[in-house]
Amino acid sequence: MTTQLDRLPVLPRPADAPPTPVVPQGLRLTGLAILLCGGFLPLLDFFIVNVALPTMTSTLHASGPMLQLVVVGYGIAYALMLVVGGRLGDAIGRRRMFVIGVAGFTLSSLLCGLAPSIGALVALRIIQGLSAAMSQPQVLATIHATLDGPRRARAMALYASMGGVGATVGQLFGGALVQANLWGLSWRPIFLVNVPVGLAVLALSRRFVPATRSAEPAGVDLAGTALLGVTLVALLVPLTEGRALGWPAWMWLLLALAPIAGAVAIAVERRIERRGGAPLIAPSLVSLPSMRRGLTLAIPFFAGFGAFMFVFALAVQDGLHYSPLRSGISLAPMMGTFLIGTLIAPRLVARFGGRGIAVALAAEVVALVCLAIQVLVQWPHIGTFAMAPQFLVAGFAQAIAMVTLLRTMLADVPHRLSGIGSGILVTVQQAALALGVASLGSVYLSVAGLSPARGFGLILIAMAVLFGAVAAGSWWLLSDTGSAAKQETIAEANAVAAIEL
Repeated sequence: MTTQLDRLPVLPRPADAPPTPVVPQGLRLTGLAILLCGGFLPLLDFFIVNVALPTMTSTLHASGPMLQLVVVGYGIAYALMLVVGGRLGDAIGRRRMFVIGVAGFTLSSLLCGLAPSIGALVALRIIQGLSAAMSQPQVLATIHATLDGPRRARAMALYASMGGVGATVGQLFGGALVQANLWGLSWRPIFLVNVPVGLAVLALSRRFVPATRSAEPAGVDLAGTALLGVTLVALLVPLTEGRALGWPAWMWLLLALAPIAGAVAIAVERRIERRGGAPLIAPSLVSLPSMRRGLTLAIPFFAGFGAFMFVFALAVQDGLHYSPLRSGISLAPMMGTFLIGTLIAPRLVARFGGRGIAVALAAEVVALVCLAIQVLVQWPHIGTFAMAPQFLVAGFAQAIAMVTLLRTMLADVPHRLSGIGSGILVTVQQAALALGVASLGSVYLSVAGLSPARGFGLILIAMAVLFGAVAAGSWWLLSDTGSAAKQETIAEANAVAAIEL
């Protein structure tokens, strides 16, 4: 019996198929380093920007909602175009798309560093997100196309570790850059630092990165991409700007458009799949039990994480008067255990399955409640490392939860469709991060004007509720995700998502 999964146009290459249009040379260590460097810049940018947001308030006279858009605009653009970028790389050449993406990211970084207003910065951050979506998928695709065996495994391990490294380096390096106020440029060097690195990657890519493309590339789903974009904008812009503008009638109309556009998008995607096309988000994959359960739990998890990273920098810098560097240092314990957790989580997942999330997040719920009490009682007399015990628990728990959720969502996805599954996963992940900033970030800003302590405490309690729900759901829904066979099937596929935080 033929299913929709069988009709998806990502098929194993037949033995008698014509040769691949571009026969790749092997990927050497230098080429791998260039690819990883190009892929690392967008990750680093996410964490650096969060640290610098409070400084932008004073230098650009930015409102809280506009600061949210600096983060949300990037996330929407990245989520929307990630799958498109991967398919363009398959069709016209991965090295070519990697170069185009890095060039766009480098130029937009330069312009972000020169932005004269907060409105210009938001627009340029959207271009940054689009550029990152063009370059990032090519890194994993090139590794898959040019390496095999132990060399591929080592490259994948380096690739997957970039998330933890980016989080740690971004917080500390970003705080140090803003604190140093180089040449009186305030926050601008956090973007300008991308320029020399990007230029170096561009100069070396043609020589050291092999040129590859797919023999059977899937088409670009323009209709699905446009409808998803309308849905995200109609949902997130009102959540971000509605309070600041006094919720005019057109904001309510825009918010009401979101579910309508979402429903139309689902209908269009189903029709494309029934006709044998390549939808942006394949409904047949989303309907798989593991993907459906995993997405149900992942959306609140990533929304909570995105909100915390946005709120924390504002709360401690504006409320506790931490410097940007001190803000980054105070998060170092969480980032450190997050990095450690991502390295050992695969073993724990293989042994304990999805119920490991329940235990890890239950511990984080306790840590968040303790942290909320500490904030409400001790504010504003909280030292740099006073929150370290809670952060140590939170970082490790988030790593365990993240890795388990990513593996869970891909557990039932056929290996030949792992690329499509990973694209869906990262698209939803980035959209959820933006949703957290837009929704919980707005809640914090509405309360923080009167009391930053109450605003921060409220967000911590909201996160505890979200993570408690994820813990309870994972105990019942994900008890069978530790199968060794399933882990082997999806080990490589989920690495693309493991670095996106």
